[in-house]
Amino acid sequence: MPNWGGGAKCGACDKTVYHAEEIQCNGRSFHKTCFHCMACRKALDSTTVAAHESEIYCKTCYGRRYGPKGIGYGQGAGCLSTDTGEHLGLQFQQSPKQTRSATTSNPSKFTAKFGESEKCPRCGKSVYAAEKVMGGGKPWHKTCFRCAICGKSLESTNVTDKDGELYCKVCYAKNFGPTGIGFGGLTHQVEKKE
Repeated sequence: MPNWGGGAKCGACDKTVYHAEEIQCNGRSFHKTCFHCMACRKALDSTTVAAHESEIYCKTCYGRRYGPKGIGYGQGAGCLSTDTGEHLGLQFQQSPKQTRSATTSNPSKFTAKFGESEKCPRCGKSVYAAEKVMGGGKPWHKTCFRCAICGKSLESTNVTDKDGELYCKVCYAKNFGPTGIGFGGLTHQVEKKE
């Protein structure tokens, strides 16, 4: 059927979209008011839209529907998401292995199955991925990643390690660096010859 003078048809409501109210996505036109996620109805813009064939979604719903499946996927780095999206009408297929309860009544069974988490050398507590910083080949909490002498917070650019402890470059140089004349302090008296 020919389009006699109006704009393109909206991909959501199939009504005419005029230029002033048009948003284009994936080769299709939408009204500004119709440009929302097909699953959760959240308003979209060019940075939050994810298109799949003729459907548009927010990035979260798109990831739930078309992204990798399983526990731990769908929410970004450092997050563990067990949200299946069922309240949004999304289907989630669970494998038989994942039907176990989320809580473990026996911690020794949990550690036997998933391994014990790494321990922070400074405080001795477990270090989880969201708070983990590597230094000296060991995992540290972000709050424990400090100089052992002055307590200064460390970064990859100013950290040094010795015997399993972390130091800032200044404290390391003072305590373990070369000594003598020209190295920040005299350790021997220089005798003058007459």
